[in-house]
Amino acid sequence: MTLPTGPPRGRLLRRGISASVSLALAVAGTAAAVVLSTAPVAQAAAVPAPSPLDVPGRGATVPFKEQEAEYAATNGSLIGPNRLYGTLPSEASGRQAVTLDAVGEYVEFTLTAAANAMSFRYSLPDNAAGTGRDATIDLRVNGTSLKSVPVTSKYGWYYGGYPFNNNPGDTNPHHFYDETRTMFGSTLAAGTKVRLQVSSTAASPSFTIDLADFEQVAAPIGKPAGALDVVSDFGADPSGAADSTAEIQAAVDAGRTQGREVYIPQGTFQVRDHIIVDKVTLRGAGPWYSVLTGRDPSDRSKAVGVYGKYANAGGSSNVTLRDFAIMGDIRERVDNDQVNAIGGAMSNSVVDNVWMQHTKCGAWMDGPMDNFTIKNSRILDQTADGVNFHIGVTNSTVTNTFVRNTGDDGLAMWAENVPNVKNKFTFNTVILPILANNIVTYGGRDITISDNVISDTITNGGGLHIANRYPGVNSGQGTAVSGTTTAARNTLIRAGNNDYNWRFGVGAIWFSGLNEPINATINITDSEVLDSSYAAIHLIEGATNGLRFNNIRIDGAGTYALQIQAPGTASFTNVTATHIAQSNPIHNCVGSGFQITQGAGNSGWYANPPACTGTWPDPVWTNGGVPGGPTDPPTDPPTDPPTDPPTDPGNLAQGRPVTESGHADVYGAANAVDGNPHTYWESTNNAFPQTITVDLGAPKAVKRVVLKLPPVPAWTTRTQTLSVSGSTDNSSYSTLKASAGYTFNPASGNTATVTLDGTPTRYLRLTVTGNTGWPAAQFSELEAYTS
Repeated sequence: MTLPTGPPRGRLLRRGISASVSLALAVAGTAAAVVLSTAPVAQAAAVPAPSPLDVPGRGATVPFKEQEAEYAATNGSLIGPNRLYGTLPSEASGRQAVTLDAVGEYVEFTLTAAANAMSFRYSLPDNAAGTGRDATIDLRVNGTSLKSVPVTSKYGWYYGGYPFNNNPGDTNPHHFYDETRTMFGSTLAAGTKVRLQVSSTAASPSFTIDLADFEQVAAPIGKPAGALDVVSDFGADPSGAADSTAEIQAAVDAGRTQGREVYIPQGTFQVRDHIIVDKVTLRGAGPWYSVLTGRDPSDRSKAVGVYGKYANAGGSSNVTLRDFAIMGDIRERVDNDQVNAIGGAMSNSVVDNVWMQHTKCGAWMDGPMDNFTIKNSRILDQTADGVNFHIGVTNSTVTNTFVRNTGDDGLAMWAENVPNVKNKFTFNTVILPILANNIVTYGGRDITISDNVISDTITNGGGLHIANRYPGVNSGQGTAVSGTTTAARNTLIRAGNNDYNWRFGVGAIWFSGLNEPINATINITDSEVLDSSYAAIHLIEGATNGLRFNNIRIDGAGTYALQIQAPGTASFTNVTATHIAQSNPIHNCVGSGFQITQGAGNSGWYANPPACTGTWPDPVWTNGGVPGGPTDPPTDPPTDPPTDPPTDPGNLAQGRPVTESGHADVYGAANAVDGNPHTYWESTNNAFPQTITVDLGAPKAVKRVVLKLPPVPAWTTRTQTLSVSGSTDNSSYSTLKASAGYTFNPASGNTATVTLDGTPTRYLRLTVTGNTGWPAAQFSELEAYTS
C-alpha cells in the first residue's frame, strides 16, 4: 500500500530492507541466479512445487492454461528453487525459472489445449543507467519462426529503500520480472510446440523465462446498439499516434448526458490523463483488442487512468467499465502521483473484464463510497498495490480476479480515518506481491476474505494479514478491526517471508495489534497453509483477541506452526500440522499472555512448554515435499543442551516483542528493537508522556539500557527526558530509574546510556516526557544488557 509523504526528518521509509545484490551481477543479468543444471535439449530438472492454479473450487477462474518454464523442454539453465530475497529465482512463480544466455537456447512448451494467444513472464537484466533495456526473443511454432516478440526491463529493477529508485548503484535490487503478450494470428491445436528462443544476445545478455499462459481469445465484441463510438463519433485515434484524451472524455460526457453506452473499438489509444466517468458505461471490444495507454510527455504525474470523481467533489456512481485494457507506462514509484489504472470514488459501480498493467496501482479507490465491484479482471506488473479500498469503502468486492507481480500489497483494504465495512475479497488468485502481503485488511468491520488462492509472498509481509496497523486505524474512529472477520476456504502456498527490517520470518497468516489490540471475532476456517516459508500462523506487535481456527490443514512450515510474539486469545479445532521444520512447533515467549483453547481433532502443532529461544532458526523449505533451504541446517538437534548459559547474552531487547503508547506515521516501536540504527520509533507527536515497553521473555537482571538515534548529522543534538520502570507481570511496575535528561549528540554517535541496579525485570518500560529536538519520543534502538 502507498502512504502519504511527511516531513523530511530522516524518516524510516515504509519497510526498511537491507539485502543487496551487486551491480555487476544486476547488469550482467545473472542476479544471484542459482544454476542447478545445464543440459542439452532436455526437460528441465525442476523440483515439483504446488501450483496456485491447480486448487479446485478456489481462486479466480482464468481463461488461460499456464505452463511453468522449469517443467518445459529447454537447453537453458534452471535457476532455483530459492526464496532468498534479492535473488532471481525468489521472484519466480514456484521460485524456479530458466535462464537463456546464448544464441539458440530456448524454452519449448507443448500446448495442452487450443490457443491463439500467449502471455509470458520473463526477466531481462537492467542496464547500467537503470533505465532498462529493450530486446526481442523469437517465437517459434513447431520449429518455424512465427515472429519476434519485444521484451524489456524498463518496468522492472527497483533499488534502495522504500519507495525505491531506479539507481543500480544503490542496494536492494528487486522487482525483476515483467510480462508481455502476443497473438499467434491463428488457432494452434493442442500438441503444438511453442518455443521462445534466443536469436541474439547483443541487446540483452540473458533472458530468464518464468512461465507462459496460453489462451483462446474470443473474437472482438462488436459495438452495442445505440452506443457512442469514440472513433467514428468523436475522432479518437485507434493507431495510438495522436493524443485521444479529449476525444474519449467528450464521448464519455456525451454518454452520460444522453444515457448511452460508450464503445471503444479495436485499437490502441493514447491517453495522457484521467478519463473522468460518472453515470456511464464505458466498454470495449475485449481486453486483447481495446487498449488505453499513455503518459504525459512533460508532466510525469499525469498518465492514463479511468477515475471516478473524488469523494470531496461528490464522487461518481452507476459506472460500468468493461472489456478493455489499461496498459500504463509507469516505471517508478511516486506515492503522491495519481497514476493508477482506476481510481477516485465510484459507488454502485462495476469493473468487469478489465486488464490493468504497468500502472502504479490497478485500482486505488478513495472513499467514502459504497457498493463497488471489480470482477473477472487481471491486474499485473504494478509498482504498488493491486487494489486498495481506502477510506470508508463499504459493501464492496473484488472477485474472480487474477493478480500477479504487484509492487506492494496484492489486495488491500485500509480504513484510514473512516470505517471500511462489509467488504469482500472472494475467489481471487493473488501471486507474487514483490513487497508486503498477498491479501490484507488494515482495520475494517465485518470483512470477508474467502475462497482465494494466495501464493509466493516475497518480502516484508505475509500471505493473509489482519491488522490494526497504519495511520488512521483505531477504535476511536471506528476504523479498527471489529465485528466479525471471516477468512474461509483460502489456500496459501509458499506464503510468508523473511522481513529484512525485523530480521525474522513473517507468517503465512499473521495478525498485528500495532496501533491497538485487536478485539473482534476472527474466524479462520476450512483452509490450507501449504509449504509456508517461515511460520504458518504468527502474532506480533500487540494483542489479537478472538481468533478462532477451525478445520485448518498446515502442511509444511519453514520454521514453526505458531510464532507467538504478542499476547492474545485463540481457539483451535480440527487444526492439523505436518512437516513442521522445528521439533517444537510453537515459538512463544509471551507465555500465558497467549491463551489457547483446544477443541477436538487437533494434531501436530501444540507443545507445552513451547520454544522460547530468543533466536530465529534458518527455515527449511519443503518445495512441495522436497526439503531444502537457504543454508544447510544440522541434520539432528544437539543431544545435550549446554550446562551453563553464556556469560554475556548480549542485547536482550533485540527482536523481542515491543508495545508502545502510540506512533507517528510508519515509525512503529518494532523499529527500536530491530538491530538497525537507521530505523526508528517515533511516538505520537505533541502528546507527552509516551511509553515504549519491551518484553524480555523472562525476568532479567538488566544493569544497562543503551538508547540510540540514527548516527547521522541530520539528527541534530537533542535531550530526551525519560524514566525507566520494570515489571515481572506487565501489570505492576516499579521505578528502576527516576526521570532525567539524556543527551543524544551525533558527534558522539547519538547514543545515551542509562545505568540500572540489576533488579530482575521482564517488561522494561521507558516513559518519555520531553524531547528538545522534536515533539515526540524517538529511539532508533533500545538495547538492554545484564553487564
